Amino acid sequence: MTAVIGPNGAGKSTMLEVAAGLRAPDQGSVELGGQALSSIARKDLARRRAYLPQRAAVEWPISVERVVALGLTPVLPAFGDIPAVFRPAINEALAACDLLSLRDRPATDLSGGELARAMLARAIVGDPELLIVDEPTAGLDPRHALDAGRRLRARADAGRTVVMAIHDLDIALRYADDIVAVREGRLLAAGPVAEVMTEALLAELYDVGVRITADAEGMAIRFRD
Repeated sequence: MTAVIGPNGAGKSTMLEVAAGLRAPDQGSVELGGQALSSIARKDLARRRAYLPQRAAVEWPISVERVVALGLTPVLPAFGDIPAVFRPAINEALAACDLLSLRDRPATDLSGGELARAMLARAIVGDPELLIVDEPTAGLDPRHALDAGRRLRARADAGRTVVMAIHDLDIALRYADDIVAVREGRLLAAGPVAEVMTEALLAELYDVGVRITADAEGMAIRFRD
């Protein structure tokens, strides 16, 4: 599980779009399982990796359940109802994101936080080997932000690769294995959390004073003028 951190405009979203195969790199290449993304058929790539953009939206009043089912598009039939074989995966994703009570609600009626949870459920429902998420905790209250972090951590523990761009550094510190720090389109540091998340690096990254504290509940980051 890798967290991409940096200030606004640093290039985090661009990096994730390149990693997802949605934007070609200016140089070099991106590989998935040792195979160049550019050589993977689009439908196969859609099945193997899921990408959740920062400002995902729903324009039609389809149910939350249908929104989540869209994450299975690469394997769903083109027409008709959702086959019964996919119901367990949809139910599991709804439950994981605390959406069971909202499954029949039109997605256009959801709050911002509820929609963010629905989009995360859509991203994980197909159990992709690579999950790329841009700001998965944006708009979520503290409980659901922690739930999102735990759910992404669980996917990594199950053998999947998770890459997330995130501003919530405490979530990154708590759940990520590795950190990629970017600023102004360049890489400042990359490596294990304990090596990269230092007060000096964070101060350089964000131009503020930083203090990292530790107690019985873990480590926390505090910014100061």
